[in-house]
Amino acid sequence: MDLDLAPQHATFRAAVRELAQGVARPHAAEVDLEHRFPEEAIEAAAAAGLLGVLIPREYGGAGLDAIAFAVCIEELAQACASTSVIVDVHTSVGSEPILLFGTEDQKQKWLVPLAQGTGLGAFGLTEPEAGSDAGNTRTTAVLEGDEWVINGTKCFITNSGTDISLLVVITAVTGDEIGKKEISNIIVPNGTLGYTVAPKYRKMGWQSSDTHELSFSDCRVPKENLLGGRGEGFKSFLKALDCGRIGVAALSVGLAQGCLEESVKYAKERVAFGRPISQYQAVSFKCADMAMEIELAHNATMKAAWLCDQGRSYRKEAAFAKLFASETCMRAASNAVQIHGGYGYIEDYPVCRYFRDAKIMEIGEGTSEVQKIVISRELGL
Repeated sequence: MDLDLAPQHATFRAAVRELAQGVARPHAAEVDLEHRFPEEAIEAAAAAGLLGVLIPREYGGAGLDAIAFAVCIEELAQACASTSVIVDVHTSVGSEPILLFGTEDQKQKWLVPLAQGTGLGAFGLTEPEAGSDAGNTRTTAVLEGDEWVINGTKCFITNSGTDISLLVVITAVTGDEIGKKEISNIIVPNGTLGYTVAPKYRKMGWQSSDTHELSFSDCRVPKENLLGGRGEGFKSFLKALDCGRIGVAALSVGLAQGCLEESVKYAKERVAFGRPISQYQAVSFKCADMAMEIELAHNATMKAAWLCDQGRSYRKEAAFAKLFASETCMRAASNAVQIHGGYGYIEDYPVCRYFRDAKIMEIGEGTSEVQKIVISRELGL
């Protein structure tokens, strides 16, 4: 058992950290305040190959593994959670389904711009009546001649409305046999007639990430845009979500680490009752708990990524990591605000933004409750 990062991963971490701290972090508060897409950070990430970290070299990507992906997302999240989630969604559920289930023609057409960062990928699963209950999908796609005609609505879709948004992979009902829905995945390019992107949501956090409701009204795409086998969409997106959960776990770890760093720094500087508050057990124990849980969450995330790289089943471990890391992140953010006292509630201090960014970790890519359902089923219950 070797718990050190391999040399190539350690080198990669150092490079991502330099980008995150040098480019993403200086703009994080500004883009959050302005609700502005973090163009500077995403352009730098694209130039460094981070948007193609999991895409093989033959399609223009870096050809790295799940551990590298987790390292990348964790480092970016310490600097700017919004930047991190943009890269995370693009890399996992935005690009990975095409890599896993696409034809060679689809890979050549779509993965190259996704890998180069000239286009962003999105994943359209959630609907107004189909969130945790993903099987309740209402969006339909009917094959008419050589085209799929799509009608329906998707909500909370990240990366769908930027200037460089390239496509969204959606789930849609393509048939209904004896009361059982046939769900398939379809690639819908941005700009397709009948595909409308609504104005951005007003959100609690992730203010500079791009999130929209999408509507499809007699939206027509070629039949070759079917991704994977017809009727295999449910199975396919579950597999894609496993990768996505590693990403959210890593994002949670990185954001929690940022909370700890700010808390330790503030505790050493803030003086109350004649001495730094770091010398009071009420504060130091909070930091100790944060450090312990972050380490365990990091280890759980890396184990899930390692299992993925070994080609072994990792659904349960990805759920472990996502569940524990997201709840660790929320506790860390709450404790960080508490340690900062009134200043923690003021936007001048990063922990205020961290707190707003943390809550979605327990919701996105499957709520904490859904993770427990996944784990229970993996236990045979």
